[in-house]
Amino acid sequence: MQAVDQYLVKPDIRAVLLLDPPFDKGLQDPGYIKGYVPGVRENGGQYTHAAVWAAMAFAHLGDTAKAWQLLHMINPADPLNSPRIDTYKVEPYVMAADVYGTAPHAGRGGWTWYTGSAGWMYRLGVESLLGLQRSGNLLQLKPLMPEDWPGFNLSYRFAGTQYHFEVVRGETAGSSMTLDGTAVDGMTLTLVDDGSERWVRIQCGGSQPAAPKTADYAKAADD
Repeated sequence: MQAVDQYLVKPDIRAVLLLDPPFDKGLQDPGYIKGYVPGVRENGGQYTHAAVWAAMAFAHLGDTAKAWQLLHMINPADPLNSPRIDTYKVEPYVMAADVYGTAPHAGRGGWTWYTGSAGWMYRLGVESLLGLQRSGNLLQLKPLMPEDWPGFNLSYRFAGTQYHFEVVRGETAGSSMTLDGTAVDGMTLTLVDDGSERWVRIQCGGSQPAAPKTADYAKAADD
């Protein structure tokens, strides 16, 4: 992931490239990918599915700042992307499957609407960053909050039951969860479909996990 950040993350064009450099004049034939001009689609542009997966990977490693940076960078609706609309050229309210990576079209959006990257972007926000993880009728919420977030509210419907989550940043280490005012052991909530409304309060430790040092990325991935 250090190499991804060093060679493929391009804040100047707000893109995460699939590879660099693009295939162009090499003697070896890599296949149809070389049919795209350098910097377009799979040939050295941003393929947005992979850009989202990179942000997910940084989140999995506990690198909160980098994961959120990539979310904002590849989100076309982010206010910081507004000055780039003349370069981006496609709809700023939907995900583009690809973003061109080299001049003269660096930063220009490609195929929009018809892309699975929108679903992956949703999962990045809800699962990797807000930390909502469900397995069967068991649910955990382990958020990675930006430093300037005091907390957030989230509503989740399980069949006929509406769960209202209030997540706050605590002043001390450790986390706790209450369901309708009663403490929940183990930070795992058992979902029940009884048609009622339930209120869950989660207090997270005062500081989020620090990003691993460069040499620690491989170890973090193995843990």
